[in-house]
Amino acid sequence: MAQIYTTTVRGIGPEAASFAEQGMYVLFGDGAPASLADFCFTIDINRSADDIRPGDRLVIDGTAYPITAVGGLVRKNLDGLGHITLNFDGAARAQLEGTLHVQGEAPALTIGSTISIEN
Repeated sequence: MAQIYTTTVRGIGPEAASFAEQGMYVLFGDGAPASLADFCFTIDINRSADDIRPGDRLVIDGTAYPITAVGGLVRKNLDGLGHITLNFDGAARAQLEGTLHVQGEAPALTIGSTISIEN
């Protein structure tokens, strides 16, 4: 598999765990709006090398999770703002344009965690 995106967690908002308990991570690069920043995992903004599709893999700290659905704005938002929501619900259809759905149990994210996407 080829790596098409990679980033590192640089910060964790004080309320990020409230979404994480529901199997969701809100990722955002620098510049998250104040109303959202407390709920975000801050990441480095990097550009993806290809489209992100169901069947690709999300890899967090070396563990792979199958991507099951991709919202229509995931690549644009990830490349431009570093902002998407990771949802570990295994949904076959994206419910929001900026959400990437994956199958599996959400791992703990810490400062320094690596996040990549492979196709």
